[in-house]
Amino acid sequence: MLDVLVAGELYADLILSGFDFWPQPGQEAFAREFRREIGGGAAITACGLARLGTRAGVFGIAGLDHHAWMASRFAEQGVNTTHLIVDETEPTAFTVAVSMPTDRAFFTYLGANRGFAKAFRDAAEARRLQARHVHLAFAPPWDTAAALFDAVHANGCTLSLDAGWHEEWLADARALVVLPKVDVFFPNETEAARMTGESDPPRMLARFAEARLRLVALKLGAKGAALLWNGRTHCAPPPPVTPVDTTGAGDCFDAGFLHGWLNGDPPERCLRAGNVCGAFSCEAFGGIAGFPSRECLAREMERM
Repeated sequence: MLDVLVAGELYADLILSGFDFWPQPGQEAFAREFRREIGGGAAITACGLARLGTRAGVFGIAGLDHHAWMASRFAEQGVNTTHLIVDETEPTAFTVAVSMPTDRAFFTYLGANRGFAKAFRDAAEARRLQARHVHLAFAPPWDTAAALFDAVHANGCTLSLDAGWHEEWLADARALVVLPKVDVFFPNETEAARMTGESDPPRMLARFAEARLRLVALKLGAKGAALLWNGRTHCAPPPPVTPVDTTGAGDCFDAGFLHGWLNGDPPERCLRAGNVCGAFSCEAFGGIAGFPSRECLAREMERM
């Protein structure tokens, strides 16, 4: 049995960075760095968890064109690919990621991911999720989310969710009604503001508490992170880093936090682990290359 099964849309990421300026429509800017990597929040979080020694697997879909490459790359990172499905008709999804030190933009083709939501729902309802914990790195439709969360729990799994930026999903009134079914929720500051109507992180967490969410890890970028844990709040700054690429930093935070939480660590330690993993990921191109090893994380935790 896996410790964590990370489920979400998978992409071949084409990452361009090292630009002198951000081009306006009609302009051309040249990148000094290029990297191809497995991408999407699910891939990054799964690889981060595996690097920390957590038994992690990924649930996703790739086309015939890149399935073998993805499986090989996941295997190199120590991620189980039993649930990596091949789509024989649709090509693998891909994203062109244009990254600057403090911001980025994405141009995406959905491809084989169009079949992901149904495939995962079918697996959950058939109780084929062999893991202690399931981390969802996608935004399940609100009309089916409650049933999906119940199905995941029926597999004997705890559940976390990082939905990412989907404005209509975040603004839906059903969000704060259904999310108490999730054991850990991972929004960033912009997403939490859209959901709660608040601009101040403490008020965001208070609003989540009023909606009966038990555990919310709120990612605040360069300001670190804040945490709602069974009615109490905690805050932690990030370690100092020099960012070169912020792609996937939030997904790396999720991995660090979940690694600590599943090991029974106290709130402050889970929050610090998330901050270290998110911050270190920014020091290399792509979401995976800069992720710290288990030994590196332990050293940094001792310094904080």
